[in-house]
Amino acid sequence: MSDPERLARTNQEQAVAAWVNHLNQLRLDNLLSAFRQQDVNLEDALASVDEAIRKIDLEVVTSNRGGLRGMHGFIAEVAEVGVGNARSQILGEGAVYQWVNDNGPVDLMRGGVEIQQKFVAAGGRFGLGAITEHLEKYPDFVTSGGKYQIPCDHFDVIRNLHDMPRAEASSLLARRGNGPSFRDWERVQAFFGDGSVGIESLEPSTLDYREVQRGEYESTLEAEKDALRSTDETLRNDAYQASRPKLKEGAKATLVSAAVEGATAFVIAVVGKRREGKKLKDFTLDDWTEIAASTGLGAVSGGVRGLSIYSLTNFTATSAAVASSIVTAAFGIAEQASKLRRGEIDELEFVEAAELISLEAAVSALSSFVGQALVPVPVLGAVIGNTVGMVMYSGVSSSLSRREAELVTRYLEEQRMLDERLAADYQELVNRLDGCMRDYLAVLERAFSPDVEVALLGSVDLALTLGVEPDDVLDSERKTFRYFLD
Repeated sequence: MSDPERLARTNQEQAVAAWVNHLNQLRLDNLLSAFRQQDVNLEDALASVDEAIRKIDLEVVTSNRGGLRGMHGFIAEVAEVGVGNARSQILGEGAVYQWVNDNGPVDLMRGGVEIQQKFVAAGGRFGLGAITEHLEKYPDFVTSGGKYQIPCDHFDVIRNLHDMPRAEASSLLARRGNGPSFRDWERVQAFFGDGSVGIESLEPSTLDYREVQRGEYESTLEAEKDALRSTDETLRNDAYQASRPKLKEGAKATLVSAAVEGATAFVIAVVGKRREGKKLKDFTLDDWTEIAASTGLGAVSGGVRGLSIYSLTNFTATSAAVASSIVTAAFGIAEQASKLRRGEIDELEFVEAAELISLEAAVSALSSFVGQALVPVPVLGAVIGNTVGMVMYSGVSSSLSRREAELVTRYLEEQRMLDERLAADYQELVNRLDGCMRDYLAVLERAFSPDVEVALLGSVDLALTLGVEPDDVLDSERKTFRYFLD
């Protein structure tokens, strides 16, 4: 494969990796952003409840506003504002309630809607009597879009009785103890019967009647804070689940990678044919078949690459550039292993090719990583870094190849000259050894001659040849007598 083709392929591979990494980074950024926003939401929500507690303590309880019978009504107004705003703020929707606090026809404002609260239990009419009295004073309240807000538990009873047919309500005649009676059903039907107020003009408060009593509101609002923290945990978990890798996104990465690599293989195949001197109009059926095969193989390998990179980057601690290089090295080594099995290369060539493939993949990964860091633009930085890195690697490797060839040639010449010198020295040593051996054998032959006189003279020569000191050699009668008799 030529250098331009190799560069095009590595750029395409790292571009896919960078794009997959961008998808992953978007999900991570969204998660971190959601967590940061949720920190603000929780803080605002808890602050709304704390502010409600402070206002109730200072402006209602301490001042004994409303007296013993009416204090819970003002507590309910402040608590509704605090809890209603907190439940909206925890979802990131901001405050929705405003406490009017002017003893007028409107207690609360919510998005331009006027609300009058009626937390009344006296008379057993679930606050409907208080609503009637308010309508008498402000007959245009409902027609102008106003709402009456009553305790949540009271609203449930009223709605149930409002929707209950007479036949079913008749069974309430025999009911004793807790629960609405038939008389309650008649009151509810009579209230809505004149048509001045419809059930749609009533709404439930976020709180029950008992929860806003003087001895209960603190525990109620503290429990609300716990509920807000629980909601916060749920929202954070939802954000985390939304940020996790998805099958749909993985399939998208696979298809895009297959399309990009298939297109790259197509272009390279067509360019290769054009370099052979063929024009597009001259391409034969065999040429197009070969191009289609290359394109299909590229699409398959691209799909495997996209899925592998998506899996490695999301389910293991692997960067996208490294993941792409792992896949590239795996493809290349698998191809060399196939050649080894077919006998096209030997084991040494396989190992050398595998090392070279792994080195090029590592260079591509490092270059793309550095490029993405220096040029923080998705895909573009990785492509620029890979291009620069691979061009530098190609130049350096070519230079090293020439240098290595020169070193090998010089090394072989030095080895040849050394072999010649050592051969000459060796031959000289052999010749000297032969001469010494001839002399030694001649002396040894005389030393062990059957002729005693010759043997004695040969022994003297042998001793001198072996390095015995001349004074210690028994080469005369005097030395012999002295050695044996003294």
